[in-house]
Amino acid sequence: MNYINGLINLVVSLVISTIIIYGINIIAGFAGADYTFSHGETFIVWILMAILINNCLKK
Repeated sequence: MNYINGLINLVVSLVISTIIIYGINIIAGFAGADYTFSHGETFIVWILMAILINNCLKK
């Protein structure tokens, strides 16, 4: 049962981090900025954002 809760938290964190990253990128695009990320940069930002969200969900 503990594994299922951990897996659900992981998936939720990854989905929310994806929404936040692309939301910020879209808002910056409307402001005139043009950000391009390589695959490695995107992966690192995605994982770090998921860790941050996961830590915030625990509290």
